[in-house]
Amino acid sequence: MEHCIADVLEVVGDRWALLIVRETALGLRRFDQLQASTGAPRQVLTDRLHRLTAAGLLETRPYRVPGQRTRNEYVLTDAGIDLLPVLSALSDWGERHLAEGTLPEIVYRHSSCGGRVTATLQCECGEQIDPHGRLIAEVRR
Repeated sequence: MEHCIADVLEVVGDRWALLIVRETALGLRRFDQLQASTGAPRQVLTDRLHRLTAAGLLETRPYRVPGQRTRNEYVLTDAGIDLLPVLSALSDWGERHLAEGTLPEIVYRHSSCGGRVTATLQCECGEQIDPHGRLIAEVRR
């Protein structure tokens, strides 16, 4: 089954969905934590969590605080983790084109060496591609 960018945007094409993925990747897993960190209205957050879970980007795990009812926390699936390069690319783009002279909100770093991680285009042959040069888009309809 072929997917077009419009299908992807149906799932992650708004600010709340991508912020939820980012915050979950940073270790925030509970509804109240996600609401506080994203600023999403409760109903919007509920809707996006359901959408991201149904799409397979998040999964729920039960937890229970003593004296309270069992609730769910949210964790990224492999599909959700696969969105991290997209978030890195958006952050890189924003730093270059929107926020000249300001520090980025989040810097992605390699845990082994501490170096900064950036998103790049790479061919399956391993060669890094310059998007201003030798990039060809093949349209399949």
